[in-house]
Amino acid sequence: MVSEVKTVSGRGIPLVGNDIDTDRIIPARYLKAVTFDGLGEGVFIDDRTALKGEHPFDQPQYQGAKILIVNRNFGCGSSREHAPQAIAKWGIQALIGESFAEIFFGNCVAMGIPCLTADAVTVKQLQDLVTANPQADVTVNLETLQVQISDYTAPVVIGEGTRSTFISGTWDACGQLVANADQVRTTAAKLPYVGWGNFAAS
Repeated sequence: MVSEVKTVSGRGIPLVGNDIDTDRIIPARYLKAVTFDGLGEGVFIDDRTALKGEHPFDQPQYQGAKILIVNRNFGCGSSREHAPQAIAKWGIQALIGESFAEIFFGNCVAMGIPCLTADAVTVKQLQDLVTANPQADVTVNLETLQVQISDYTAPVVIGEGTRSTFISGTWDACGQLVANADQVRTTAAKLPYVGWGNFAAS
């Protein structure tokens, strides 16, 4: 199974504000969901309701956007996996921000959604460019570590270990297990734990 993520291209959506926590991304009442299906409809729902259609996720010019541009400490608060799931179900495939909460970042990586960072000046420039021209294509390149909007190009940052897992496709732990099921069974059969032999034979 190949799950390489080398570039993400699409329209952008700016979300201005620091310390946007996971409860704002998807409120706790949505945690009762048995699956993650339908979470996209609830993303930022309380903020969207309060702003009465003026939230970027409600504005028509940003519908179908794939790259979310945020500010500092995005995804802080609880560790709920529902937050990146809701963002992904809405259609976001990559994020650029000043910084991300560690657990939120890890949950995104586990889903194949790169979270790249840039300095505050660059992030504001990206947000301003997308605001001025919502139809502009935004391209995030994990191989060159650059983001491009029209004629504007800027550097972005992601840890080398994380970057390499995206480029090689090894970020997908479940996919790796499925692709190497025979090796897993062989290894499990050699382990001296009770019951592993049954697993190997199944």
